[in-house]
Amino acid sequence: MQKKIFSVISIIFLTVSVIFPSLTASAYEVTGFNISAKAGMLVSLDTGEVLYSNNTEAKMYPASLTKIMTVTLMLESDKYNPDGKVAMTNEVQKLISGTGSAVSTIKVGEEITQLDLVYTVLMSSFGDCAYLAAIYYGGSVESFVDMMNAKAVELGLTGTHYSNPVGLHDEMTYTTVQDVYTLTKYALKNETFKTVCETPRYTIAATNMSPARTISTTNFLQDTTTNYYYQYAHGVKTGYTDEAGRCLVSTASYNGYNYMCILMNCPYNTGSRVEFTETANLYRWAFNNFSFKKVANSTDPVCEMPVELSLDTDFVSLYFEKPFITVLPNGADDSTIVVKTKLNKESVEAPVKKGQVLGTADIIYAEKVIGTVNLVAGNSVKESKLLIALKYIKGFFTSAYMKIVYGIIAAAILIFIILIIRLNFARIKKRKVKYIPYGKRKGD
Repeated sequence: MQKKIFSVISIIFLTVSVIFPSLTASAYEVTGFNISAKAGMLVSLDTGEVLYSNNTEAKMYPASLTKIMTVTLMLESDKYNPDGKVAMTNEVQKLISGTGSAVSTIKVGEEITQLDLVYTVLMSSFGDCAYLAAIYYGGSVESFVDMMNAKAVELGLTGTHYSNPVGLHDEMTYTTVQDVYTLTKYALKNETFKTVCETPRYTIAATNMSPARTISTTNFLQDTTTNYYYQYAHGVKTGYTDEAGRCLVSTASYNGYNYMCILMNCPYNTGSRVEFTETANLYRWAFNNFSFKKVANSTDPVCEMPVELSLDTDFVSLYFEKPFITVLPNGADDSTIVVKTKLNKESVEAPVKKGQVLGTADIIYAEKVIGTVNLVAGNSVKESKLLIALKYIKGFFTSAYMKIVYGIIAAAILIFIILIIRLNFARIKKRKVKYIPYGKRKGD
């Protein structure tokens, strides 16, 4: 048996802690400013690490954040053609009338391109344009809403339901911060969506009824003409109703770091848009106080796993499949980063291939799991033909089939023994001489 690299071997469902020297656990508490949003999240788009969270699973009203889903379905529709034309209708005007939603200047009968329609819905948040999109791409508002809810199920948005494509308040239109994050991250994979939501101003080309006109984003973090402009922010969507409060989903990038911030149900204060100031404060806090740190590499063995059916070695060393890099507070002292391993089986049978996944490792910092990495074999291990043959022979003789055979043989032997005993007993009985009392024999 080869010498073990570590004194403890991980077996199935047994965890082993490997403590890296120096990282102190640190709570990610926001300091220096207040967060008034009733729910929110700040997450690294590079590592998935959540730096700030509050009520991320609570039921919230999304207001116009709903339009993230609306535009996602527009861009994924088979009918979507950026240069194709869509005309405003009387039906749409009636649907939006009296709702209090922001509306465009597009007239009934006026035709705009489908790409322009995307800009009006996502960038300027016009409710009439969202209804127009729903009817055009879904056939009806009801059918489009069904598509929205089906997409929510597909994406695993378990806390989300829609009743309209605009975000008008309704008890049956609700979501969670976590679901908004999942949806937005998905939506941003579409390059058109990403480009549109990051655009502060856009010119709609001249139409059959109007000259060219310019529309603006509702996200003041991107608007250089406002006091809320934040140069590192990009997209994504604003929202507001009395019931939903002020809502904002945005992203920001600086010096190689990328974050998404979601704030929902911020208070409405005249003269102050706290959703923008608090979002910018969170980004500054993250950029100034956190940095990337490699907490695990793929060059050092983590643990060993017993190997069977090989004459070359009794163990194989396991390594991280890839280095693990996360975002941690600046100046963290490398204290309690703990790696807890869990192997797939108690042992592995040869042959083993280098890179074969044999378990996982949870990486824990500040008493929470910040990532999970596969554990893989560091080298290949050849099988022994002899040991494999012996295994199959043993398996054959210990199989259920052979147990039945053994039972039949045992039963046959038992029957044979019983028959022999009975046969011998019969022979002995035949040999017995009939007893005649004395005096009654002939000649007496």
